[in-house]
Order: sequence, then structure tokens, then C-alpha cells
Amino acid sequence: MTKMLAALGLTIGLALASPAGAQAPANTAPNDYGKTDNWLCLPGRADACAVDQTTTIVQANGKTATEAFKAAAKPAYDCFYVYPTVSTDPGGNSDMSIDDAEKRVVDMQLARFAGQCRVFAPMYRQVTLAALRQVMMGQPSPGNGVLAYGDVRDAWRWYLANGNKGRGVVLIGHSQGARMVLDLLKNEIDGQPAQKQMISALVIGMNAPVDAAGKFHSIPTCAKADQAGCLVSYVSFRETSPPPANSRFGKTDEQGHRAACVNPAALVAGKASTDEAVLHAYLSSKGFGAVSGQPPAPFAKDLTVTTPFVALPGLLSAHCVSEGEFSYLAVKVNADPADPRTDEITGDVAVNGVVLKDWGLHLIDMNLAMGDLLTLVGRQAKTYAAK
Repeated sequence: MTKMLAALGLTIGLALASPAGAQAPANTAPNDYGKTDNWLCLPGRADACAVDQTTTIVQANGKTATEAFKAAAKPAYDCFYVYPTVSTDPGGNSDMSIDDAEKRVVDMQLARFAGQCRVFAPMYRQVTLAALRQVMMGQPSPGNGVLAYGDVRDAWRWYLANGNKGRGVVLIGHSQGARMVLDLLKNEIDGQPAQKQMISALVIGMNAPVDAAGKFHSIPTCAKADQAGCLVSYVSFRETSPPPANSRFGKTDEQGHRAACVNPAALVAGKASTDEAVLHAYLSSKGFGAVSGQPPAPFAKDLTVTTPFVALPGLLSAHCVSEGEFSYLAVKVNADPADPRTDEITGDVAVNGVVLKDWGLHLIDMNLAMGDLLTLVGRQAKTYAAK
């Protein structure tokens, strides 16, 4: 049960949205984001983002090489990140203590961005795994999404007033964190002065509703790599296992809108999102996504991996699919039984050995295209700077 909750908890932002008009509990004081203890990651300090990102590269012929990682000395822009549901705290909303779960997720999803930007990652009183357990048992959720969003909003406002100093910024979120980023875009950025500082927004593992013109309010989805001020969003499924009718991912309830799908690998390659493009994935050798205790399948025959991450050039490719009510990133494994590398990747949500197909590859949404996201935001930042 614990492993199941750890896996499914990443999407609690979908399952436990606060009802319209909900308010934060009256007796909760706002966090002071001027206190460094309320941040997972801040520039210039050794914290949760100062972790080893060394990668073993495994070629199709089985040859390996090591790719070192180094944080940028003087990055020209910032990244503001909101993490997915990982809290193991017992209440409906987490406390503000930094636990291993929060450290682990920034290792998987954010630390590599420090090679290009100054990273800001606030702690926030997110809706917890314990709240998800209640929902799964058919009980009302004790979690309060308004409280969680209020913290993220306050952290964003503190960042703009004290940390930004007029720099361009990339917003990044996954799952519950992506929901928070969408709310920031809607309430704090769209049509406001901060929109001029937005290099791009990476809303990953979340159904970002866009209109027929591909816009989230006034913010367009990205159509090319050298475009700034736009939105990148997708949910990922295996090409061989598209979202079933009961899937919570890849569709939106907003009338006249679809879930956005932008393939960062295709944009980097100069293609449209619907075109097939090779993914530059960084897969964890310690476990997939943000979940611990679930080791990945072997990456290659007779290979012992000693680095935190693995890259398998050419093994994965993807394209955006829009079919029926669903829009999603279809991920293909270019398996070759003749080469020593794996013919399959790990990343599905499974409970007691049964894969939950309606969740797709949600656990590794960001890992699948991490290299492409990095290349993309680098190019977007150059476009932003040129303005």
C-alpha cells in the first residue's frame, strides 16, 4: 500500500483539487519566504539542488561513457520550480520541514537545470499522500489545495520582489506542482507585468487546457524552439498503450478546450509536435521518477551502473497525438533485440504487479525529455535576451 501511495501520490493535484470558492483554514498564518529555511533550493548555497547529476551514457553497441555535470557559475536567468506530491507527512497538508521525499524529487526533476539557471524551489504546504489515502478509501480529502496554492503564490511574490532583480524566469512544475504553476500563470502572470519576464512555463504531467488557437488565456503554447513567453505541456503514455477511456490524463473538462501537448524534442529538432523525434532522456539508476524503493530494470546486459543517471541515445522517441478527447505524448521504445541495451523502460504505475494503464508514464514525465527541456529553455532564454 505504501509503494502504491508513493506512486499515485504524484498526481494528487488532479484527484484532490479544492472546490470552487474554498478558502485556506482561518487559523493558518502565511509563510515568511524571507526565511531561507522555507526554501528547498536557493542560489548560492549547498542545498537539495547541489546533488550529483553524473550520467552513464550507453550507446547502442553497448559502449559506455561518463557525462559529468557542473552547475553554471553565472547563469543569465532563473528557474522557479514547484514540486509534485511527495510528502509523507501524516496530515492533509504537509508541514514546512524538508524531508527526504522533497530532496529526492528535486534531485530527479530540478537539479540538472542548475547547469543553466539559478534555481528557486519553495517548500509549500502541499496536499499529502495521506490525503490521497483518504480519497482512495472513499472518504473526503483532509487536504486543502487553497492553502497549498497560497504558499506557492506567496513564494512567487517574494521571489519577484526580492530574488528576481529583473531577470527572465522559467516556471517549472510537475503534477500537483504543475497545477500550482497553471494557477500562477492565470492569477499572477497573464496580462500582468511579470508576463514580460516569463521566458517559458513547463507545465508537465498536467492537463493544461488550451483553446482552439492553442492558448492558455493569452499565453500561447510553444510552436518552435526559439520562441519565448510560451507554454510547454504534455502527459506521457506508451505508444503501445494509449490512454484508456477512464484516464485522468490527456483531457480537460473545460468546454472548447483540449489538453495541451507540446513535444520539446520535436521543437529542438525543428519539427512540429506531431512529428516523431528522438528523446534525450535522463533516467534514474536509483528508481524511476520521484519514487524510491522501486529499482529500474537493467539498462543493458552485463552493465553495472554507478552513476545516479543513465542516458540511452536513440532508444526513445515520441510524438504528440490528438485522438478523440485525448491529447498526449506517445512514447516509443526503439528496441533492438540484437543490441545489449534494454528493450523496455520502467516507468509505469503498478499496484501488486498490475500496471494501471490510465496513469501512463506519469512517474517519468520529466525524465523522458529532460535533455530536450534543457536545450529548449536555453534557446528560449537566448530569444528572450535578444528582445
